Amino acid sequence: MLRAGSYEKGEGNRVQHKKRWIWWVVLVAGIVGAFFFLRANFRNDMFVHPVLFSVGPFQIHWYGVIIATGIIISYLIGRRYAIAEGIEDEHIAEGIIIGVFSGIVGARLWYVFSRWEVYSGNLSEIFMTWHGGMAIHGGVLGGMLGVFLYTRLRKKCSFGYLQAFDIASMMFPLAQGIGRWGNFFNHEAYGGPTDLPWKMYVPPLYRMPGFEGVEYFHPTFLYESIWNFCVFAFLLWYYKTKRKNFGEVLGLYLVLYSLARFFIEGLRLDSLWWGPLRAAQVTSVILIAIGIALFVWARKKGKKAPSVSVGNGNGK
Repeated sequence: MLRAGSYEKGEGNRVQHKKRWIWWVVLVAGIVGAFFFLRANFRNDMFVHPVLFSVGPFQIHWYGVIIATGIIISYLIGRRYAIAEGIEDEHIAEGIIIGVFSGIVGARLWYVFSRWEVYSGNLSEIFMTWHGGMAIHGGVLGGMLGVFLYTRLRKKCSFGYLQAFDIASMMFPLAQGIGRWGNFFNHEAYGGPTDLPWKMYVPPLYRMPGFEGVEYFHPTFLYESIWNFCVFAFLLWYYKTKRKNFGEVLGLYLVLYSLARFFIEGLRLDSLWWGPLRAAQVTSVILIAIGIALFVWARKKGKKAPSVSVGNGNGK
């Protein structure tokens, strides 16, 4: 029996090792493919239309497909860690639905608030989200508010709000990193003119007013996407190896994401403004302060978090 058990354990380890290699090969192949794809687009050797396909008046945009992809992938990964912490699958699904819905509402309201001079004279335009206009800070805060209310109102909820936010904030940068590519397909969220080797060509139709004669710009969508993937990797490592109490991962996310967003926002041409200040930079400063305070508090006085190992979906 011992020999059989040892054989099964060894065989399981080999399978896991093989799976890791497959994922690494897929990841490297994806990075190489993305490099050549971007290079062709940045050099104006290729043009990608924002619409993936159309059926009569019905259109499917790359932006929506990519945003949905980011949400689904983040959910599938985050769900495994949530289950490993003892959270019920039903509650995970309910929390995700509420979080996504409230996040969309929050993203839209934040954008409308920041451009009220545009929407105040045409209130019906507020509901026409297909015309564009979402703000990530509003999406994150709206989603967090929705999940918080869910934990307060759901009877016998199997998780606390800081527990949920730790897992969600670990997944946020992954979803954001993927979602930023939707901006690329929309030819938006780029920075000022540049002549750097990685400069991005923007077609004339999508250039900001006043920059019609400029061809190459900072690919700020790419800057933020890369940073978000790095933040995701760091938070995943921290969650697995260093976290002591609930709330620590959320605090780190608020600081790390906001630091990069503050500087990247300074390059962008399409910022939302609150008077003379860029809305995203003001929000980033506030979130950095909140994140630092939350991390320090959680590390010292937070509720102890379980040690989690994700293999077959069970915590250890």
